[in-house]
Amino acid sequence: MFEGYGTDNFYDEMFLPDGSPRPFCQTLIERFSRIPEEDFATRRAACDAHFLRHGITFNVYHDQKGTERIFPFDPMPRVIPANEWDHIEAGLTQRITALNLFLHDVYHDQQILRDGVVPASLVEGAAHYRPEFRHVDVPGDIYIHICGTDLVRGGDGEYYVLEDNGRCPSGASYLLENRNALKRAFPTVFEGAGVRPVQSYPEDLLEMLHYISPHREIDPVCVLLTPGCFNSAYFEHCYLARQMGIPIVEGRDLVVRDQFVYMRTTQGLVRVDVIYRRIDDDFIDPLVFRKDSVLGVPGLMGAYRAGNVGLANAVGTGVADDKAVYHYVPKMIDYYLGQDPILPNVPTYLAAEEDDRKYILEHLDELVVKSTNESGGYGMLMGPSASKKEIEEFHAKITAEPANFIAQPVLSLSRCPTWTDGGMRGRHIDLRPYIIYGRDVRIVPGGLTRVALKEGSLVVNSSQGGGSKDTWVLSH
Repeated sequence: MFEGYGTDNFYDEMFLPDGSPRPFCQTLIERFSRIPEEDFATRRAACDAHFLRHGITFNVYHDQKGTERIFPFDPMPRVIPANEWDHIEAGLTQRITALNLFLHDVYHDQQILRDGVVPASLVEGAAHYRPEFRHVDVPGDIYIHICGTDLVRGGDGEYYVLEDNGRCPSGASYLLENRNALKRAFPTVFEGAGVRPVQSYPEDLLEMLHYISPHREIDPVCVLLTPGCFNSAYFEHCYLARQMGIPIVEGRDLVVRDQFVYMRTTQGLVRVDVIYRRIDDDFIDPLVFRKDSVLGVPGLMGAYRAGNVGLANAVGTGVADDKAVYHYVPKMIDYYLGQDPILPNVPTYLAAEEDDRKYILEHLDELVVKSTNESGGYGMLMGPSASKKEIEEFHAKITAEPANFIAQPVLSLSRCPTWTDGGMRGRHIDLRPYIIYGRDVRIVPGGLTRVALKEGSLVVNSSQGGGSKDTWVLSH
C-alpha cells in the first residue's frame, strides 16, 4: 500500500524525511499495510455507500452537473499526538477569547480603535461590520459561540492560523460522520489506538445554546434556523438539529409578536428562546438588513435587541473574521490578554496599505491573493499556478479596490498519505477544529481534516474539489 511513497521534501504527517514512520503512526501504518488491496477497496466503497445511504452530501452553487454530491472521504486518518493537540487547544482558546473581547469592544467602547491598535477605518469599512448593533449587550458578552478556525502546517512543522470562521462555520457534521464511517469500515484499526472520541459535539452545542438562553429558569426552546434545502450545508443543518433533538425551521416558520419570537406548530404558537442560526446577517431580518430577503424573520432583530431571544452566533461577528482584520489578531491577543500568540498567523500583506500593495502587485505570480469578502475558496488567485490573464485581472482588481484584498505567501502545506491512483500518495491538508464557547470553551478533539485530492493542489475546499479525512487525537 505504501510502496513508492515519498515525502518529496514536504512536511509529512506520518513519515519522517528518511521514509520511516513517525513513532505515533507506526501501529496505524502497520494495520493498514496488512489489509489486502481488494479488501481495502471494498471497505473504501463501503464508506462511500455509508455517506450516500445517509444523505451525507453538500451542494455546489453554479454547477451545471447538478448541485448535490457526496463529500469525498479518504480512509487514511490524520493523526495528532496528545502534546501537539494540547498546544493547538491552548492556542485556539487564547484566540477565541481575544476575538470575543475585540467584538465586545468594537460594539461598545471601541477602545482598541481609539488606541490605534486596529485602524478604525478598517473595522468600520468591513463588509460584515454592523453599526446598527453598537451598545447591544449579548449574554455573557460572548459573540462567537461556534468557531471553525482553519489551521495549516508549514514546511517547518509549525501550525499557523489561516483564517477564523466566526459567522456560520460549517463542516462539523462531516467530522462526526467521518468517524462513524471509518469505525464501520475499519473497526480493527481503532483497537488500542487510544483515539479520543468526538461524539460529544452535539451535546456540547446544545448545552451552549441552553447557556445563552435569556430564560434559563425554564427548559429553553431552541431551534436551528436554516435558509432551506438549497443551501450548500443543508444536510448539516438537518443532521445537527436531529442530533441535538431540536426543531429545524425556516424563516416562514417563525413569527415575532410583542418582541418575542414564536414558532408555528400544529398546536399553536410556541415561544422560542434560542436560535442557532445558519443564515448570514444580511438575510436574517428584512426589516433591518436586506429588504428583499425571504429567508429571515421580520422583527427578529427587535426581539434580539430587547434581550428576548438568544442568537448563536451573535449578529456582527463577521467583522472579526474579515480577512484584513485577521492580520491584527496577534495584536488583539497582546492588547487584551497581554500574551504572545500561541498559534501564529500566516504572514499577511494588506493591499490597503501602500507599501504592502506595491509588494503584492510586483509579486502576484508568487502570492496567494484573497478577496476579503469571499469564502469557500472563491475570489482567490493562486499566483504560482495562475495564467498571465488571471494575474492581469487581479492586478486591475487590486488597483481599483485595494481594501478588498489581502495576500499571503504560498505555504509549503503539510501532506498526509491519501489513497489515489491505486496507492498511497502525499496530498496537502489543512485542519478545521470546532470551538464552542458558552459557559466555558470546549474544543472537539480533532476537527475536520480537509485534503486537496488533486496532485500538487493546495485548495482543500469541498466546493473546489477537495475531500476529507477522519482526524485522530491520541489520548497519550
